[in-house]
Amino acid sequence: MAIIDSYGLTDTGKKRKHNEDNFLINDDLQLYIVADGVGGHRAGEVASKVIVNTIDDQIKKIEKEIKRSNKSKTKDKALSSLTDLLLCDYLLSSINLSNKKIYNMSQKTPAFRGMGTTVSAVYFNELSFVAANVGDSPIYLIHDNNIDLISVTHTVKAEHAKMYPDDSKELDAQFDHMLSRGIGIEEKVKADICQLKFFKNDIIVIASDGLSDKVSQKEILNIVNRYKPNIACEKLVFLSNKYGGEDNITVIVLHIKSIKNKNRFVNFICRMNNAIKKKFLKKNMQ
Repeated sequence: MAIIDSYGLTDTGKKRKHNEDNFLINDDLQLYIVADGVGGHRAGEVASKVIVNTIDDQIKKIEKEIKRSNKSKTKDKALSSLTDLLLCDYLLSSINLSNKKIYNMSQKTPAFRGMGTTVSAVYFNELSFVAANVGDSPIYLIHDNNIDLISVTHTVKAEHAKMYPDDSKELDAQFDHMLSRGIGIEEKVKADICQLKFFKNDIIVIASDGLSDKVSQKEILNIVNRYKPNIACEKLVFLSNKYGGEDNITVIVLHIKSIKNKNRFVNFICRMNNAIKKKFLKKNMQ
């Protein structure tokens, strides 16, 4: 079980009139979400709020059912491991339900036509955490003073670069933020997801592209390593605004302070597992 110091902050930025970002910090569930809405007449704000609330509600229901069923069973390591493996399914089903809800709203209500949102979510259990995303809101993992992008960027430019790595022609800037995948855009959606072990002093950063477009990974690494999550969030938002602040800015910083019920052997196996998964992720993102 992770003991987490968490903090989140959102800001309208310097150029936008409304903030269409939403975020969730639920330390009881150890569930953390950033959503960046798109759509006119504040429809993006509606979409990002719907997905944050829907995922939160669904995970609450799932965990309530788990606790209820566990009351009549003897809790053992096998049951705990099974629950850990099902983390992906819990989060994916919640994202799919949110997509269906937002898509139906956009079809039925003219004011919501064409609305959608990104979503990036991190969900912890006793042994690991799941990171899932749709869109271009990044999730970073800082481990042993290295920062890695563990989410997948769903933009036309990123998809083009992945499909044609040897193509020297870069797409125009207009494709930088053109989503190739988003919540509520189509009737069905596929989230990218990974499950990793966590370690003491790991830091996870979830953000909207209003931050990642302006602040480099090196700057993020330096700030979150030097400051507690609340101060780090303030400094990251300030820096993004200093560099222009053209978009809404949202950031969550999670610092794993300590871990309960882990022995040295489990830690060693977990580190090996993480190294293999990170190498696989990098290879598939190139």
